[in-house]
Amino acid sequence: MCYCYILYSKSLNKYYIGHSCENLQERLRRHLSAHNGFTSKVKDWIIVYTEKFCSKAQAYKREREIKAWKSKLKIQKLISEKNRIEHPDL
Repeated sequence: MCYCYILYSKSLNKYYIGHSCENLQERLRRHLSAHNGFTSKVKDWIIVYTEKFCSKAQAYKREREIKAWKSKLKIQKLISEKNRIEHPDL
């Protein structure tokens, strides 16, 4: 199973959109670990939205579609209309 997911950082007040075929908790752990990249700036990312896909190509296509919106309001609407995943404190 592959996923398109959205992370949220309260301290940055920003969203991060990605896709992965690995366990989402493991993927989040990697986002929170020491690395270079956009999500390395802060350590308060939480998963706020996911969609499941049968293939990596489908998940990536959905990621690109959401990123192309370039609209925080549209992303917030998507999150509020779908089921949210509650993420336990790490």
